[in-house]
Amino acid sequence: MPAKTSLTDRQQQIFDLIQSTIVRSGSPPTRAEISAQLGFKSANAAEEHLQALARKGVIELLSGTARGIRLKSDTLQTVRALRGLRGLPDARSLAGLALPLIGRVAAGSPILAQEHIDKTYYVDHTLFQRRPDYLLKVRGMSMRDAGIMDGDLLAVQTTQNVKNGQIVVARLGDDVTVKRLMRLAHSIELCPENPDFQTIVVSPGQPFEIEGLAVGLIRNTMQF
Repeated sequence: MPAKTSLTDRQQQIFDLIQSTIVRSGSPPTRAEISAQLGFKSANAAEEHLQALARKGVIELLSGTARGIRLKSDTLQTVRALRGLRGLPDARSLAGLALPLIGRVAAGSPILAQEHIDKTYYVDHTLFQRRPDYLLKVRGMSMRDAGIMDGDLLAVQTTQNVKNGQIVVARLGDDVTVKRLMRLAHSIELCPENPDFQTIVVSPGQPFEIEGLAVGLIRNTMQF
């Protein structure tokens, strides 16, 4: 990390707040939370200071999420010292991928819309062979026999380039589902991995879209 004197007093306050929030909650603060904690009149003021910290190389700013602040690998001394605390991500994870966790998806809206993001997790990039773009909280047991359980966090790469037999996140009309994809001559089948559930048959003309490819799984008992 650059010498402390390279940051202004206000920048140091913000940097310390980012670290303490990660230690306490496992996620960095939002711009609004920074503004409330430090008495700024608007989130824009917090954003300006964050941009300055990014220019000085102590943090990275990630687009697409309100908590898109990542500590650089050489700014993790405080976090390393405290990583034994319950629920705290280890230093490798904090320097790795910042993945938004998608909760319930509102009908007809983009899956990565801000209102769908419950929080951001910092995950070691070596967990996955293919780089994911987000985590989707699994609901239900239709993919049980593939080892995907209710409450698990499915790592998803945003792509429509998928092959038969792969597990995908698909949108049918206003619903989003996780199933195994099978393309047939005149239809598409979304196959569950649980005999208690029926295969979904998508006929030509039905509203259907591939949202992404499953590239990994984080068990719901894992501590962050």
